Amino acid sequence: MEAIFSYVIGLGAAVMMPIIFTILGLCIGIPFGKSLKSGLYVGVGFVGLGVITGLLTASLGPALNSMVEIYGLNLPVFDMGWPAAASVAYNTTIGAFIIPVGLAVNLLLLVLGCTRTVNIDLWNYWHFAFIGAVVYFLASSAGWAMPVAWGFFAAIICYIITLVLADRTAKRFQEFYPGMEGISIPQPFCQGFMPFAWAIDKVLDRIPGMDKLEIDAEGMKKKFGLFGEPLFLGVVIGIGIGCLACADTKELVDNIPATLGLGIKMGAVMELIPRITSLFIEGLKPISEHTKELIAKKFGEDKELYIGMSPALVIGHPTTLIVSLLLIPVTLVLAVALPGNQFLPLASLAGMFYVFALVLPYTKGNVVKSLIIGLVVIVLGLYFVTWMSPDFTQATHSVALAHPDDKSVQVPEGFMAGSLDFASSPLAAAIYGATKYGKYIGAAALSLFTLALLVWNRKQNNATK
Repeated sequence: MEAIFSYVIGLGAAVMMPIIFTILGLCIGIPFGKSLKSGLYVGVGFVGLGVITGLLTASLGPALNSMVEIYGLNLPVFDMGWPAAASVAYNTTIGAFIIPVGLAVNLLLLVLGCTRTVNIDLWNYWHFAFIGAVVYFLASSAGWAMPVAWGFFAAIICYIITLVLADRTAKRFQEFYPGMEGISIPQPFCQGFMPFAWAIDKVLDRIPGMDKLEIDAEGMKKKFGLFGEPLFLGVVIGIGIGCLACADTKELVDNIPATLGLGIKMGAVMELIPRITSLFIEGLKPISEHTKELIAKKFGEDKELYIGMSPALVIGHPTTLIVSLLLIPVTLVLAVALPGNQFLPLASLAGMFYVFALVLPYTKGNVVKSLIIGLVVIVLGLYFVTWMSPDFTQATHSVALAHPDDKSVQVPEGFMAGSLDFASSPLAAAIYGATKYGKYIGAAALSLFTLALLVWNRKQNNATK
């Protein structure tokens, strides 16, 4: 099973999306050519997004590493990055079975009317496998009976909660992002931040004068002109990071071409991501429209199903780009300044864009509110990663022993393992904490909470039939 699903996941979204969308399109009555074209657009979108995020990582990496050396920013929890975290997750017993188990749970909940989301975002199933693997190794090291069962329990609880949250955020998500009709986001990383976005937005609305700071990305362009453009901000912040990566004035002068080049590359990332993510909308539109027509014909106008997709579809929103880029240097400062934090995010910083997919629908794209929420969740996330690092390190070492040729899962000597995605998510932290400190009581509390969510979600779905 591990070999089979490792092969499937290894194909990547760019290969699998045309296959999945062609099959899905044929199942709902769309001609073969149109189905394949939709899948190819989405596949090409993932290729482009991979190229751009690869450019971001490759460009920022050397500069950030220089800053670590110059300013002595070393912390004991090493940033493995999300690809290594995904590799650890999938190369465990939990990861080997997470796709068929997840799909079976999804199908059961669809039949029972407890969800409307069909989660085809197979690549992000690693999030569920990740929390399952961490709890599995926690149970193993603590000598609990049936550690594999504990791992699957954590993964399934995470999966079910995510499906409910995807249902409940779908309408607001679709209303905020153009072209996303019929789509929901069943990814637990960004769904875990949604309650914070809702709560903090409510609090900020009560602060006198906050209404004067209702500035979205378009408002920034009007207010500041060129200086409010994501492209310009990318160039400025890229040059700023390049300058900070120089030890002295001489090195700064010698590195002027590289520093300017970093600025242009950061500007390119900010400008190209929205253009690439538009391909997702073009690919999704025929599938979404035909699904809606088919469901309306079979079950009535008010009945809905949502196609569960990756938040990558919407990370090109200008507010997401502006806030994410501003938070990259701020996160480094916070990591060093916060007492008790032991995690320095470097490889994970490219994933900053994914934090805001479900924050913006609640802040209505407000840059100030989104930035404040981002600061809160980053502070909490750094502590969550530090807290989870011992058990994540144990999982990483076990996978590294089983796969000695996989260098991505090798933790440097003297360090522990960490990753901003998915270990920084409040959802992962809640499941981890309940099992670690509550064991059976924690498992019972999680079970009751999840069951209550399902019953409530079913009532909500039935109320809008």
